[in-house]
Amino acid sequence: MKPLQKKDFGMTSKGAQATLYILENEAGMQISVSDFGATLTSVLVPDKDNNLVEVTLGYDDVAGYEAGTKFFGATVGRNANRIGGAVIEINGKEYHLTKNDGENNLHSGLDFYHGRLWKVADADDTHVTFEMDSPDGDQGYPGALVMKVTYSLDEENTLMIHYEAEPDQDTIINMTNHSYFNLNGHKSGDVLNHTLWLNADAFTPADAASIPTGEIRSVEGTPMDFRTDKTIGRDIEADYEPLIFGKGYDHNWVLKNEGEFDKVAEVAGDESGIHMSVLTDLPGVQIYTANFLDGEKGRDGAVYEMRDAICLETQYYPDAIHHENFPGPICKKGEKYDTRTAYRFRVK
Repeated sequence: MKPLQKKDFGMTSKGAQATLYILENEAGMQISVSDFGATLTSVLVPDKDNNLVEVTLGYDDVAGYEAGTKFFGATVGRNANRIGGAVIEINGKEYHLTKNDGENNLHSGLDFYHGRLWKVADADDTHVTFEMDSPDGDQGYPGALVMKVTYSLDEENTLMIHYEAEPDQDTIINMTNHSYFNLNGHKSGDVLNHTLWLNADAFTPADAASIPTGEIRSVEGTPMDFRTDKTIGRDIEADYEPLIFGKGYDHNWVLKNEGEFDKVAEVAGDESGIHMSVLTDLPGVQIYTANFLDGEKGRDGAVYEMRDAICLETQYYPDAIHHENFPGPICKKGEKYDTRTAYRFRVK
């Protein structure tokens, strides 16, 4: 590994200095992370011609991330995705959350984790650990905790994200990373010719507000079947209610890893030759094909449009608190929340 680099990332609107931390391996792969939001701001990967390709959508500086509303590279918590009715019940007590997605709660309301300055708890040439105090009542959730997010890079071109917390009350914890990937390069247009493979026999259909119905539906014979890799664009316009509701793919798939850290997905760029494997111990993954990007001004003068990227957000299923048949997102008092997701890059 090459030495850790630190760079000025600009000032926040509150006058706080944001910093960028850059990890680089001997193969030339680089990842950049910021203490603003514990955000993954950049992933540079060698392509089939050994040219470095920026494979994530993002902004030039902290001002872009502070103003942005699309969650580029965001560390999302305390609960990623949606909670129906923006209300939860834990141990018989109701907690009311912010309604920021119609009548529902999305990514924990408007006081987002990725809009805060985190502390750097530990850093060396291989990893950076951010931590943040989240008090009892933060975003409406019970229980105080210290959330830790560690980004690491190894010589096998694996970017690992490790989440850790230990609440002092029973609470929901469901962290994810919301990076938008385009393996042909962040300025290369849509990802409809990328291929996708998912180790999932089922998905969780949702209503028109993207709240799961509770059904776990087989992908067999549907446009949601990625058990054999196919292009993202092949079925995205199919006359199929979940795709119509989501304006494309924006759904949770039921992974077959059974709680083990294992490969659950692979995406391949058709022009760059870059393949990205996704590994996780979590039970679900939200596949989102950037259906609501519309002229978003990004880094290096890029303008990002609909379907210019794919997100693979590992998670507990959306609205799991309201569905007993979904894996539970509750972390008990004194228990360790400890989960890993990795993105591994290679050229084929």
